[in-house]
Amino acid sequence: MTAPDVPIIRTVGLDGMLVSFGDRLSEPANRAALALRAALDREGWPGVEETSTSLVSAFLRFDPRRLSHEALRARLADILEGRDWTQADLPEGRRLFRIPTVYGTDLAPQLDEAAHRAGISPGQAVAELSSARVRVQTIGFAPGQPYLGALPPHWDIPRQQGLTPRVPEGALVVAIRQFVLFSVATPTGWRHVGQTAARLFRPEAPDPFLLRPGDEVEFPSVTREEFDNFKRRRQDGIRMEPLP
Repeated sequence: MTAPDVPIIRTVGLDGMLVSFGDRLSEPANRAALALRAALDREGWPGVEETSTSLVSAFLRFDPRRLSHEALRARLADILEGRDWTQADLPEGRRLFRIPTVYGTDLAPQLDEAAHRAGISPGQAVAELSSARVRVQTIGFAPGQPYLGALPPHWDIPRQQGLTPRVPEGALVVAIRQFVLFSVATPTGWRHVGQTAARLFRPEAPDPFLLRPGDEVEFPSVTREEFDNFKRRRQDGIRMEPLP
């Protein structure tokens, strides 16, 4: 998909419309998807029942009895016209989370392998990963589970050809210039480089997902002893502050 071809408006089934800003992940395309969704929520069009984002697209679910496909497509074309959404401001209300992370050890045994794939030493990998500030690009796969990026280009490492049978809740994994922080224990083809005590899905809370698309996250390094202390006290050590 080349620049003149975007954004593209697509019909999704009987009650969905998708606006895509690219065919692969990039910072501008993700920014555009987040900004458009925020704008659509502010518009509050009658008949639109839900909005969400993927890595490079914004999705609307609507009631076709109240809003026709043709009318919604025309409204979308109108709001898209004349503005470069890839340069738009990110949504208001974003937050910065600092999530303490143990890198390597028996808790995250694939750090050395991931560092080798990235062409750096394990020590350099910890320094880079623990200081990177990444954006929540989308939530998906499991409840509250974020995809975060983008990491520097040398972290464009492939997924594994096979699956790790299970990584625990709070596992930090890496591939294709992205982190995933797991909200549940699961198999994965991504390399397990860090372990957190984060509980991302809290069904008992008014807002059950800890993170939202557009939030930013850092994963500062802590020792195994510090991590064990968090677990023993049933804490996660997470700090949060609003972003300007």
